[in-house]
Amino acid sequence: MDRLDRMKLFTRVVERRSLSAAAADLALARSTATEAIKTLEADLGTRLLERTTRHVAPTLDGEAFYRRCLIILGEFEEASSAFRDTEPRGLLRIDAHPLLTHIFILPRLPEFLTRYPHLDLHIGQGDRLVDLVREGVDCVIRAGAQPDSGLIMRRLTTIKETTCASPAYLKRHGTPDTPDDLGGHVCAGFVSSRTGTTLPLEFMQKGKLREVHLPSRVTANNSDSVTELARLGFGLIQAPRYRLQRDFDNGSLVEILSKYPPSPTQLSALYPQNRHLSPRLRVFLDWVSGIFAGSEI
Repeated sequence: MDRLDRMKLFTRVVERRSLSAAAADLALARSTATEAIKTLEADLGTRLLERTTRHVAPTLDGEAFYRRCLIILGEFEEASSAFRDTEPRGLLRIDAHPLLTHIFILPRLPEFLTRYPHLDLHIGQGDRLVDLVREGVDCVIRAGAQPDSGLIMRRLTTIKETTCASPAYLKRHGTPDTPDDLGGHVCAGFVSSRTGTTLPLEFMQKGKLREVHLPSRVTANNSDSVTELARLGFGLIQAPRYRLQRDFDNGSLVEILSKYPPSPTQLSALYPQNRHLSPRLRVFLDWVSGIFAGSEI
């Protein structure tokens, strides 16, 4: 292993906070990774990492060296790409909501992997916040406003939202004609993982966005669970229309207040800004942007 490879390993250890995880990411034996870090520290004449039984963290010198490594590795990758075959290869890790993945990404995946035969893909699925650098994820696809996380955001499309409830719920509580008729109604509350609060319902009314806070007997922080609560009659929900189309078709949910839609939600791809954009991530971003290009879902 040359010095450049040791620098790559070191940056991965810092990002993963684990020597074992970094070694696995780079397909190295743990003993090989341990020896490489010792060699790097000996060459530099300083300790780069503090090791405990639970995690690994950079020393002050290690933090400074990590920042320099990112610059050096990025410049090397950019310079070398001009002189060699830059066909994407290796493992790309992404994370996206399961239903969005199933409807939009998986059907087109064969053409992507056929186009890039040396590329492998791991797809994580969920709503939770992901620490991309710490968890070794290259890119996440998320809906809604994103916190100022230092990530680079690439807008993909906008998502139509709608309001609905089960037939049984509407039979008990009545079907509102306008947002003004929502007195006495309840919602199956969606709790934001970012704020820990139940999100209000939104309606475009007379050209303005109106928020309505309804009581919730049951709340959840997972969108699939909230949809199931609505099917069971626990109240109104608002969700992307594409996620509810099957429910509308089979009658388990009924769309209401269609003249007063919620504001559309932005769908974005997010990736770390402190790492050189690899060929595999670049082609994935271009491909997934093409799936949603010029459309609202």
